[in-house]
Amino acid sequence: MNPITLAPRVLDLGRERRLLDLDFRDTEGLVAAYLLPTPDGWMLLETGPTSCREALLRGLEFAGVGAGEVRHVLVTHIHLDHAGGMGALADALPRATFYAHELGVPHLVDPTRLIASARRAWGEASDPLWGTIAAVPASRIRALKGGELLPLKDGELRVLATPGHARHHLSFFDTALGAIFTGDSAGVRLERSDRVRPAVPPPDLDLEQLFASLETMRRLDPRAVVYSHFGPSPHGAEDLRVYREVVERWRDVALAAARERPEVGYIAEKLREEEGDQGASSEGDRAGLVSGYEMAAQGFLRYFETRGLLGGATR
Repeated sequence: MNPITLAPRVLDLGRERRLLDLDFRDTEGLVAAYLLPTPDGWMLLETGPTSCREALLRGLEFAGVGAGEVRHVLVTHIHLDHAGGMGALADALPRATFYAHELGVPHLVDPTRLIASARRAWGEASDPLWGTIAAVPASRIRALKGGELLPLKDGELRVLATPGHARHHLSFFDTALGAIFTGDSAGVRLERSDRVRPAVPPPDLDLEQLFASLETMRRLDPRAVVYSHFGPSPHGAEDLRVYREVVERWRDVALAAARERPEVGYIAEKLREEEGDQGASSEGDRAGLVSGYEMAAQGFLRYFETRGLLGGATR
């Protein structure tokens, strides 16, 4: 059966909050968007890539939300699996205002560099994977920097600046749920998994900022962490503590490998060995569809190099 004919998966989070599964790469449970009620309609958190546009729109319909009822569209950051589809939604959501970090807004209005970066990284696979990256009309986008409060129908949404994964990363604290929507700031934790995967890509991974952002979120003592990859976890602040430990462990493994052989493939293999992931059917390889070992190795290697941590090692 063609996946496009299947009913979209919409999960109730309580207090009228809903998860929409965007069926990224025709696979359930990889990329989520979220619907939150506001006094003047609905708020959408995350758009996913353009390749998920139809799945998102079907999810809205299945959730009983008309396109004209979506009044606010926010993204945690401008990486393509979170915001690549924002421009392509402008015509479909005619009453929506779009929001992103102030450092990301220029790249959403003029996505030339996003497109070039995607094609450098993914080559011919870029367009099928991400879809067309369209510009967001400048008149319809607003910049956020952290500290803003946005009204919800029940409670409010606090905008948090959470750099580290990327300079332009935001997270969102829903006061009614007591939950933080973390994007990639707390890593990747797929459904029915107790393992969190570091999300540490190039080019602007900053571990000091990442750890500071985790502390910012932990101080709010959240009851739940809600991942874009994928869904809610009820452990709250404990998830944030554990994530720091996992990132530190991966950092140490990657640094030892990089000092031995500063090569992406070698570092990636050492990280894979650390996690004990073997075989294409492993849970780790499924998580790799959104946060792979090679991407982590690239992020760590660039971080080590820019901070002079490799001594005399050469690539």
